[in-house]
Amino acid sequence: MQSSSEETAGNSIRPMEVSIPIVVRSYDIDFAGIVSNIVYVRWMEDLRMKFLEVHSPLDAQMAAGFAPALTHTEISYRKITRLFDAVIGKCWVEDLTRATWTLAGEFTVNGEVVATARQSGAFIRLDTGKPVRTPLELREKYARAMAEVRAPDG
Repeated sequence: MQSSSEETAGNSIRPMEVSIPIVVRSYDIDFAGIVSNIVYVRWMEDLRMKFLEVHSPLDAQMAAGFAPALTHTEISYRKITRLFDAVIGKCWVEDLTRATWTLAGEFTVNGEVVATARQSGAFIRLDTGKPVRTPLELREKYARAMAEVRAPDG
């Protein structure tokens, strides 16, 4: 049996997916006239902020004394992206446990994947920097989303 991270890594399921249109700006372009690699990290951060806005607002987390902290970011570049390309960014939960979270993402132009991404982290107390459990509401929302995507059709 596959784990949830194995299933989502293959893009067969995308629990709690969010998407945003991304405008390639002139300052995103490097000396070769293509989108600089570092820009995808910023775009992934934009996606993570959208994810939080929809599923677990950051302002509420901070008011409660905790927030997500990144421990790992990886980007795989597949095709060149240029100025004026209409990019769509998507991210979803790849894995969520009591202690850690992983988001997967992809960036497309005209339906073609130009890059994939993954970010991992944990929640920390703002006053101490020490890890705390993943918020119960987020774990429950993820469990419901996984139940929905695994439910047989019909």
